[in-house]
Amino acid sequence: MPAPRTVLLTGAAGGLGTLMRGLLPAYGYTLRLFDAAPIEGEPDAITADLSDRRALREAVSGVDAVIHLAGISLEAPFEKILHSNIEGVYHLYETVREEGIARVVFASSNHAVGFTPRPRGEPPHGAGELIPVDTPRRPDTYYGLSKCFGEDLAQLYWDRHGVETVSVRIGSCFMEPSTVRMLSVWMSPGDGARLFHAALTAEGVGHTVVYGSSANTRLWWDLSSARALGYDPRDDSEQFAPKLVAEQGELEPGNPAHARLGGHFVTDPPRWPH
Repeated sequence: MPAPRTVLLTGAAGGLGTLMRGLLPAYGYTLRLFDAAPIEGEPDAITADLSDRRALREAVSGVDAVIHLAGISLEAPFEKILHSNIEGVYHLYETVREEGIARVVFASSNHAVGFTPRPRGEPPHGAGELIPVDTPRRPDTYYGLSKCFGEDLAQLYWDRHGVETVSVRIGSCFMEPSTVRMLSVWMSPGDGARLFHAALTAEGVGHTVVYGSSANTRLWWDLSSARALGYDPRDDSEQFAPKLVAEQGELEPGNPAHARLGGHFVTDPPRWPH
């Protein structure tokens, strides 16, 4: 599809949102910012909760596409996940439908499949095959469960209403990885912007699910559906491996937090707020 001109970025005050605010304009996008928290230095940002349908309609009106990053990004009591991540994404899609927006990029998560066993074998590659994007969903938390819901909602709105979505199962998007596990799921900010740009501009996506990471030497999952959108990852976490392995050691197959894709989310998930 033609490159969208104006894109609504929800969750614009968060860590990933802040990174994308700095990187996506270079691709020619004008960003409209939305977050429940005020954004310093952005007086035109819309500050509202996703349950505020009037504010959400104002935010969505006239944009060409939406990148939906808003919501709780760690584990929390179900009631909070329900309000922010489940009801919130429903409000977003209903408003998108009402306003006739053609494309959403939905921030899903690797935690939608967090109980999936990671590929085994000697590092860096592991002996198992890469985890396919159609692997059965096995959420590791209420947070991961909410991302399963979001993917299903995106499928429903494509099948019923013709709203296209790319659901991106994001690994960890930071300037650099901080753990040995993250070497396998890390997405550099630059690759994150490249993937979001591809998701916004690819033709005929319907509802497409992709994994979001760089082309890491220790990659655990299959990036082919992301590459099919035109995504060309350029970074690799292996440059950070010597330091992290020296500090933390290689992953241990007998450690439950190392045996599953979701890492310590399956054993002792970090809680919201961090």
